[in-house]
Amino acid sequence: MSESKGASPGASRAIVIGAGLGGLASAMRLGAKGYAVTVIDRLDRPGGRGSSITQGGHRFDLGPTIVTVPQGLRDLWAACGRDFDRDITLRPMDPFYEIRWQDGSTFTMRGDDAAMEAEVARLSPGDLEGYRKFLRDAETRYWFGYEDLGRRPMHKLWDLVKVLPKFAWLRADRSVHAHAAGRMRDPRLRFAFSFHPLFIGGDPFRVTSMYALVSHLERAFGVHYAMGGVQAIAQAMAQVIRDQGGVLKMGAEVDEITVDRGRASGVTLKGGERLDADVVVSNADAGHTYTRLLRHQTRRRWTDARLKRTRWSMGLYVWYFGTHGTRDMWRDVGHHSIVVGPRYREHIKDIFIRGKLADDMSLYVHRPSVTDPSVAPTGGDTFYVLSPVPHLGHDNGVDWAAQAEPYRQKMLTMLEERLLPGLSAHVSESLVFTPETFRDRYLSPLGAGFSIEPRILQSAWFRPHNVSEELPGLYLAGAGTHPGAGVPGVIGTAEVLARLVPDAAVPRAHLRMAAE
Repeated sequence: MSESKGASPGASRAIVIGAGLGGLASAMRLGAKGYAVTVIDRLDRPGGRGSSITQGGHRFDLGPTIVTVPQGLRDLWAACGRDFDRDITLRPMDPFYEIRWQDGSTFTMRGDDAAMEAEVARLSPGDLEGYRKFLRDAETRYWFGYEDLGRRPMHKLWDLVKVLPKFAWLRADRSVHAHAAGRMRDPRLRFAFSFHPLFIGGDPFRVTSMYALVSHLERAFGVHYAMGGVQAIAQAMAQVIRDQGGVLKMGAEVDEITVDRGRASGVTLKGGERLDADVVVSNADAGHTYTRLLRHQTRRRWTDARLKRTRWSMGLYVWYFGTHGTRDMWRDVGHHSIVVGPRYREHIKDIFIRGKLADDMSLYVHRPSVTDPSVAPTGGDTFYVLSPVPHLGHDNGVDWAAQAEPYRQKMLTMLEERLLPGLSAHVSESLVFTPETFRDRYLSPLGAGFSIEPRILQSAWFRPHNVSEELPGLYLAGAGTHPGAGVPGVIGTAEVLARLVPDAAVPRAHLRMAAE
C-alpha cells in the first residue's frame, strides 16, 4: 500500500470544483500528492449525481447504483494510504440483473460462465459459439481500451496516432450493436450485449464497438452494490479528504475561474468571495467549465460554437418512489431489472436523433431494498426507475412542465403490466427528475445525463483533455473528459489527472524540519 503524503503546512493549494465522484477522487489524489485541497460544491452533501435524497424514510440514490470495477476504488484508497474495504462494504450481486422482453421471454445476467452459456443456449442455441467469440472480443477490447488507453493521458495528438492501427484492427469504427449483431443472430441477445452504452450516455447503434469491453468488466469483476448506496462511497471519500487536511465547502457555487498571468489562479464564488490556488481542477461538466466558468477568456478549441456542434448524451427521466407493505410482494423482482419496450433501433433514434418523446419506453428498475433494508421503512421498498429520453437541445424539445406527469403515468402503467402488479395502491413517496432537473441541479448542458456522448470522434484525444487545452494550471475530471462517464470512468479521470499534476511544492521550512 502506498503512503499518502498529506498536506504539509504552507503546501501548494488546489481547488476542486464539484464534489461529484470524479471531483472527490481528484481531491483524494491531490491530497496524496501533498496539496492542501478545497472542494467546492453547490449541493448540501458530497457525491454529485452519486448523492441521495431521503424522503418519508426512503433513501433515494440519485445516480449510479452499481460498482463494476472495485479495484479502481481500492487503488484510489491505497494511493491515500487507506483500505477501501475497511470503509465500504460491497455486496456482490447474483444475478447481476434480469432483462424482460414484451413477449414474456427473459435473460438473467450472471457471473458464472456455465450459467451464462446455459442462458444463451436457452434463448438461442445456435448463437452459443458466437457468444463465446463476443466474450473473447470483449476481453481484447478491455485490455486495450480500459487497462491501456483508459488509464493514461490522451491529450497529445501523437498518443492518438500511435494507437490508430490497433483501433483499425479492432474495428473501432463499427458500433457496439453492429459488433454484437455480427456474432449473434437472436435480436434479444443483440440487445443484451449492446445496451450497456446507454448507461454512459451513448447510442448503441453509433458508439464504438470498444464498449463491448463492458461485458468483460461484468464477467471479470462482477456487479456490486455498496451498502448504504453510492452515497456511502461519496461520504467515505469526503472523510478521506478531511483526514488529509482538506476542506469541503458545500452549498457554495463557483461563478468563474480566475486567471493571473495566463494561468488559472483560483476561483470566484457567487457572492464575490475569491479563493486562490496553485492548481484548479474542474469536475463541473466540461461544457459548463468552458462556456460559463471561462466565459471571459479567449478559447481556441472549446469555443461556444464548437460545443454547440458537439453531440451530447441523451437525457434521463427518473422516477424515485417508495412503497409500503410490499417487502413480501413481487418476489420474482430482484435488485436490478431491465424492462424492454417493443422497439429498440427506432426508439433509440427517437431519443438521440429525432429528439422525440416516444409513447413507448424501456426501463431500468432499481430495487435496492431487497439487498439493503436501510433504504426503506420496515415492510416497504424503495425504487428508482430510469427511462432514457431526449436531451433539451433538440429543435422540437419536450415541454417537461406539461409532459412530466403524463410520462410518469405511462411508466406506472408499464410497471404494473410488466413487473410490479398492483403498484398504484402501494406508492407512498414520489420524486421525479427530468432533463430540466439535471440542467438545474447539476448544471449539465442541455440536461444531458452523461455529458458529451462517447462516439469515437468524441472519445480519447477528441474529448476535452484532462489537462486543459485552454488554460495552464487548469485540469478537468469527471464524465466530460477522458476516459469518460460511469463510475469506473470518472474515478479513472482522477487517476489520469494525478499523472499530469506535479507533486505539491514543499515549503523550505518544512524541508528543514524534516531534515532535522
